[in-house]
Amino acid sequence: MHDYPPCPQCNSTLTYEDGELYVCPECAHEWSKHAPAEPEHEEPARVVRDSVGNVLQDGDTVTVIKDLKVKGSSLVVKMGTKVKNIRLVEGDHDIDCKIDGIGAMQLKSEFVKKA
Repeated sequence: MHDYPPCPQCNSTLTYEDGELYVCPECAHEWSKHAPAEPEHEEPARVVRDSVGNVLQDGDTVTVIKDLKVKGSSLVVKMGTKVKNIRLVEGDHDIDCKIDGIGAMQLKSEFVKKA
């Protein structure tokens, strides 16, 4: 088994050698064997806050603070609904989650409160 360096972008250990390059099969990043194994650029950590200013993190449990209509459906996410194990994402809707009885959804952090 070869000891290839982890991917500098996603830290995957599944990298492999392709000619003069190392390749990451998970994020498709390629880098030179002779280049230092450092990320190309460091982005500042994005801070997502709930409706009262608490910092949210992946895996948190939040509570919905108002009734939210589900677009394209007659369903409504009721105020007080607990949403477990959230995932923070980029974009207009900051939170990816699954809500019991509704399924996968995206929520805006301004409509939730950390539980």
